[in-house]
Amino acid sequence: MSQDFSIELYFDPALENQVLKAWNVLARRQISTQLIEIESRPHITLFSTPFLEPAKLESVVKSFASKQEPLALSFSSIGTFANEKNVLFLVPSPTMALLQFQAQLCEAVKKEGIEIGEEFKADAWIPYCAVAQEVPKTRMAEAFCVLRELKLPVSGYAMDIGLVEFSPVREHFSFGLGNTVEA
Repeated sequence: MSQDFSIELYFDPALENQVLKAWNVLARRQISTQLIEIESRPHITLFSTPFLEPAKLESVVKSFASKQEPLALSFSSIGTFANEKNVLFLVPSPTMALLQFQAQLCEAVKKEGIEIGEEFKADAWIPYCAVAQEVPKTRMAEAFCVLRELKLPVSGYAMDIGLVEFSPVREHFSFGLGNTVEA
């Protein structure tokens, strides 16, 4: 099984719990349990690559995180991609702060000689928080209906940034935004 890496943006406990509530409702209805099974954590993926030396990025991410402040987030809609992965997600309102945060992180990563894939470049990146993966096509409409019952928007803050390897998910490190102490 191949391993991939991603830098993820994590939420405050209240916002994380709102996302977990969606995961659990979909799991109880046996629509999708994959995110729970791989031991993921609610997040927005800022950058992902199949090849990475985690130690090479730790000081870069720590330094980047220490210069940032917690980011206000508001998930205001539900979406999916037009591909075979059948992912459903919550879409954050696209603020300039969120878009600049991701672009600045990718610049810092690029300075370390790590290539930024097309989907993570500033003019192509789509921020989202997955709530279901590999939803059977015959259950997509039902899953959308379940998610519409969430009281959107749900709002909170991005508080931490971390590097994970997957799948299953294994965190290498995480740092609080605005702190120099590990999260």
